Amino acid sequence: MRRSYEFLDHPGPIPFAHRGGAAGRPENSMAAFQRAADLGYRYLETDAHATADGVVVAFHDRTLDRVTDRTGTISRLPWAEVAKARIAGTEPVPRLEDVLGSFPDARVNIDLKDAHVIGPLATTLHRTNAWNRVCITSFSTRRLAQLRARLPLFTDRDVCTALGPRGLMALRAKSYGGPAAKLVRLAATGVACAQVPYGLGPVPFVTESFVEHAHRLGLQVHAWTVNDPAAMRRLLDLGIDGIMTDELEALRRIMAERGLWHSPSPARTP
Repeated sequence: MRRSYEFLDHPGPIPFAHRGGAAGRPENSMAAFQRAADLGYRYLETDAHATADGVVVAFHDRTLDRVTDRTGTISRLPWAEVAKARIAGTEPVPRLEDVLGSFPDARVNIDLKDAHVIGPLATTLHRTNAWNRVCITSFSTRRLAQLRARLPLFTDRDVCTALGPRGLMALRAKSYGGPAAKLVRLAATGVACAQVPYGLGPVPFVTESFVEHAHRLGLQVHAWTVNDPAAMRRLLDLGIDGIMTDELEALRRIMAERGLWHSPSPARTP
């Protein structure tokens, strides 16, 4: 059942810079992505929205309100207006195309944030020929299905995608002895990993049986957003395949202590 995806071609657990490493620089800013690259992170995690005129931006929220000096819903604003916003009052909102172009050796985990971005994202990935460098995930099973349906129109490559919420619940049920037929079908259609919260409040979501059953189905397990060093160590002990963190230096240090830090620094183009 296992399929090969260039995105997942990494020696050992993958360290992901969540939103570029939001603890060190303004989230989802070029400054954050650059710091992650300078620290040796090869994998960047970000989010995708599209403006009213179809420009895909690396930005988490539906609106500009929380993290920028402007307000408004991104999907209702033209790029010319979104481009004027400054994250934390200092950093411009980056286009996803610029992130992909500025860090050509980086691999980018992209969270689809709404249905409006699906078409523009597919077009952006086609224009940049970045299919082998990305993994697509979403909190919406429907959005992921819609994207997968579009992929043959743009590329004949196997594009790495993650389980949606329904698949994750099926995998969790499987770890408690439930059926796996649905997961087998998903794993055969481009789904290569399960990206999950490492815990639900005080209760661990990622357990030994969860990781074991995912691996039996040919799925990697990536946990988010892990900022506590003790949780990082617990997950590595369980055989986790990837950790997303805001605390880039802490994860790098812990992985280096275990001989697991292998990422070269991505080069940034002038």
